[in-house]
Amino acid sequence: MRFNDAIFGTAFLVLAIVMIAITFSFPAFPGQNYGPNLFPRIIGGGIVGCSLLLMLREWRGGGRPWLVLEDWARRPARLASFALMLAAMVFYLVASEPLGFIPTAFLIQFGLFLWFGVRPLTALIVAIVMTAAVQYFFGSVMRVPLPRGILDSVL
Repeated sequence: MRFNDAIFGTAFLVLAIVMIAITFSFPAFPGQNYGPNLFPRIIGGGIVGCSLLLMLREWRGGGRPWLVLEDWARRPARLASFALMLAAMVFYLVASEPLGFIPTAFLIQFGLFLWFGVRPLTALIVAIVMTAAVQYFFGSVMRVPLPRGILDSVL
């Protein structure tokens, strides 16, 4: 499945403009020339530039259809895998606060490994190790507050 690049360029342009607009509500740091709005504005400006180039390149090429279905998009199992990946993201958004990062990440990885044909024991070991590694890296090294959920009293 391939969308016309002008569609992606337009979508990213709108997202970048919204992101830049949101930064105007960020508080300023007294005594500094820059604040928490600087980095998102730089990134947003880069996205705007790239989006415009993407759209311009597509418009110059002209005549391409808005959507081209590749061979994989015509196979039900492949479409189910694609839908399952989207469902995993939605599941994380919905379940990570009540369940916590560790159970949610483990369930997603284990389920996806099994769906894609990994042996159950291998899927179990890799899901445990990767969940622990990501929890350690983001929770301890990067100090990102990951949701604790049902493990709040343990962690």
